[in-house]
Amino acid sequence: MEDSNGTSPVRFILLGLTNVPYLQVICVFVFLVMYLITLSGNFLLVIVVRINSKLQTPMYFFLSNLSVIDICFSSTIVPQTLINTMSRDRSISLLGCALQMYISLSLGSTECILLAVMAYDRFVAICKPLHYRNIMSKTLCSCLAAGTWSICFLNSALHVSLTFHLPYCRSHHVEHFFCEMPPFFRLSCKDTFLNEIVMYIGAGIVAMCSFFLTLISYIHIISTILKIRSSQGRQKAFSTCASHLTVVSLYYGTIMFMYLRPRSTYWPETDKTLSILYTAVTPMLNPIIYSMRNKDVTGTIRTKLIRQPLNQ
Repeated sequence: MEDSNGTSPVRFILLGLTNVPYLQVICVFVFLVMYLITLSGNFLLVIVVRINSKLQTPMYFFLSNLSVIDICFSSTIVPQTLINTMSRDRSISLLGCALQMYISLSLGSTECILLAVMAYDRFVAICKPLHYRNIMSKTLCSCLAAGTWSICFLNSALHVSLTFHLPYCRSHHVEHFFCEMPPFFRLSCKDTFLNEIVMYIGAGIVAMCSFFLTLISYIHIISTILKIRSSQGRQKAFSTCASHLTVVSLYYGTIMFMYLRPRSTYWPETDKTLSILYTAVTPMLNPIIYSMRNKDVTGTIRTKLIRQPLNQ
């Protein structure tokens, strides 16, 4: 990657969330609180699934994967953002920026597909309950999880490679709080049409395919639920999907709006707000949403993590 005078940029400057001092303090406080809740909530959920044999099911296996993704995703971005916001030196090395972009993009797309896999799991559980254990076997679950992680990490390598082969001769000041593709396209002095097409295709395949798989799964799920005669049965069946639907709506909405809109509609402040939603807010809310409505999770926390240590 070369700029106009033939030299490669060593560092980029992340302009961050804001330059207003009192807003910086508020941002650091809010981000720190959200990050601590994200870590504690997701770690707690992983521990609960491990210690409760009743939760050794495909749904909780995928949910544990989701928690690991949220921990890593948030840890890739939030600590660096906190340091940059309070520091005078907001620079980040070329390698550091590429690594942050690669990991965040990989984990973000992995979460996207994993949510679709979880929708399929709910479809099998509700529409084909008698065959659930045979269909969602340990082998299939492991293959689905491994395939999801592998495909997304390989796909992200292509995008990051293309992005950092662009010449950045306009500026090395990134109008964002972390390294993400859309803001980098605005810095390049070369036509980024090819990069944008590849990004749209990649995001389209990952996001739209995941979205349609989720949509088709829920069409079948809702159709099956409506055929249940008792209102109690319908409510119980729908409650198993409500948490997942909430997370899916929030995540898919922000991701598709961020990566599947024309370049002419990019606006730094809007991009930052959207990015905050899926880098800090969603990872924090996921364990809360999935745990609040789940008696097995809350019961395990009360009996094994609170009462049992107190009784010893």
